[in-house]
Formats: sequence, structure tokens, C-alpha cells
Amino acid sequence: MIRIQARTEPSSMMKIASPLLAIVLTLIFGGILFSAIGKSPTQALHVLLIAPLADSYNIGEMFVKMGPLLLCAVGLSLCYRANMWNIGAEGQLLAGALGGSAMALYFVDSESAFALPITLLAGIASGMIWAAIPTFLKLKFNSNLILTTIMFNYIALYLLIWAVHGPLRDPKGFGFPESAMFSDSTLLPTLFDSSRIHLGIVFAILSGVVGWFILSKTHLGFQIRVFGADEPAARYAGFSSKKLSWLVMLFAGALAGLAGVSETTGPIGQLVPNVSPGYGYSAIIVAYLGRLHPIGAILAAIFMAVLYMGGDLAQIEMGIPVAVVSMFQGVLLFFLLACDFFINNRLAFSNHATN
Repeated sequence: MIRIQARTEPSSMMKIASPLLAIVLTLIFGGILFSAIGKSPTQALHVLLIAPLADSYNIGEMFVKMGPLLLCAVGLSLCYRANMWNIGAEGQLLAGALGGSAMALYFVDSESAFALPITLLAGIASGMIWAAIPTFLKLKFNSNLILTTIMFNYIALYLLIWAVHGPLRDPKGFGFPESAMFSDSTLLPTLFDSSRIHLGIVFAILSGVVGWFILSKTHLGFQIRVFGADEPAARYAGFSSKKLSWLVMLFAGALAGLAGVSETTGPIGQLVPNVSPGYGYSAIIVAYLGRLHPIGAILAAIFMAVLYMGGDLAQIEMGIPVAVVSMFQGVLLFFLLACDFFINNRLAFSNHATN
């Protein structure tokens, strides 16, 4: 008989090695998958993982994709450490893009120095509002946070689609579902002339540092860690679950909103329906790959951004469907969760069944 038995003392070394093992298993699975669809495994993996770092332009594009992934992942890391299962980073990102774009269009004919800060604040506030609604439903009516945040992702998406087809559509855009181009006063400055790397990547890295400082160096971070590790003990110590829930959810919403508005005021320069290729969902993988640690999320976001770049190149150079690349990301999360399961549990074998 096979039983699952909790380990008395999980290996701290395996906790660190788990993401690396998950990546190796994903690469092995990817090789088998690419062979099954008639593609060379070595060529496909080279295009996915090596080609995106082959030249300075691709590296720059990798950092462009890394920014929103990292911003969302840092907020999610704090939520998950506090046992708040926020799956709504995608919706909060889209809300930030929508709210920030509406403000940017207000300044479309302005050269004010306050235009960009106000636009960014509008995006941050929109993300916070979008995170606040399911948080209120959770704390007031004990609704399922996973379900409500997922549903709000779709509400945000269709609100954005409605906006670019309606009130925010460019009247001179020949009917295309997109807003007018933003003015230079509301665009994030680029860091290098030869690439599209913009100030958003600085925001993202700073968010990782701030998230690390909160978790590791503040009393609030101590409360979050205790609450996530042992909720009854946290309540016994007098920690407020409502206060912590509001703080981590609003923090995550603010960062996701900043990610959204940074996309529209950064590389895109306007509001379009496909402002996000699923950054909010991929950020869940980034958060877990980074061991729910803001600094670990920085390294995980680099890896996931390389996969995004490699996926685009694989479609162009090898004709690999985008669904295969998306499945590649999902398999990575599966192996990561499987490795984590066996860190905390083991299979026990017995010769006969017991009552």
C-alpha cells in the first residue's frame, strides 16, 4: 500500500534546488514534446532559451517583458506569503492600463511636467481599486478569493475592450479599436537610445527591493510571514488578519496597476486590446519559481521573459504554435508544484493495509 506521509523536517537545500529541478524536468518534457510535433528538440530549445540573448536588441526586449512580470510577481509573492490567493494580477494590470490611459488621453495636448506622474498614479489607483473589490467581498462575505479574482480578470478585459471600441477609441483611427497615441509628456523615458528599455524596468527592480525590505526587515513583514506559516499563532499573537489582507492585496494591486500603465505609456504608447499577453497569469509562475521571495522573483522574471522572447522567435523561425509555448509555461508550474509537494511529503510503502 502506498501512503503519502509528511516529512518531519523538509530539506532546506531542496527548497532552493526545487526551481532548478523543475526547469530541468520542463526542458526534458519540452524536448519530448518538440520531437512529437516533428521539430528538432535541440534547435527548438536553442531558439527558446539561447536566441533571445543573442544580441543587444533581443536582450533589451527581454527587459521590456521582464518589467510587468516582475511588478506583478512581487505583489503576488506577498499575497501568497499571507495566504491570500490572489489570481487577479492580470485584471489589476488591465485596470491599471485602462485607468492610466484614460488619464493620459486627458493630457494628450498638454506639455505639463505633472502629466506623467499623474498618469502613473491613475494607473496605480486603478489597480488598487480592482484589487480592493474582491478583497472586500472576501472579508465581508467570505467569498472565495480565487474565484472572484479570476472573474474580475475577465471583467477588466471586457471593460478595456469596450473602452477601445467606444469612449477611448481614436476618432482619427479609421475605426481601429485603439486609443490615440499619447503625447510625449505622458510617455516613460527610454534608458538607452538603441533599445526600448524604459523606466518601467527601474520601477520593477525597485519593487523587488522594496518587497524584500518589507518581508525581511519590517514588523509588517514578520506579521505576513507568521500569518502565512501559522494563522492560529498569528491570531493568538494579536495580528489583524483584515489589516494584513488589505495591505498585501492593495500592494499587489498597486504594482499590477503600475505594470499596466507602464506598458501603455512605455513600449506601446497607446491603449490597445492586447496590452498584455498574459503577464498577470505568468507572474504566478514567476512568484513560485522565485520561492515567493521578491529577490528570487527578479531571477525568475528574467527566465520567464526569455521564454516569452523565445516563444515569439519559435513561432517566427520554426512555426511552433503559440499554444505549445503556453503549455511549456504551464508544465513548468506543474513540475514546480510537484517538486514542492515532495519536499514536504514522501511516499511511504507498507506490505499490508492498516485499519
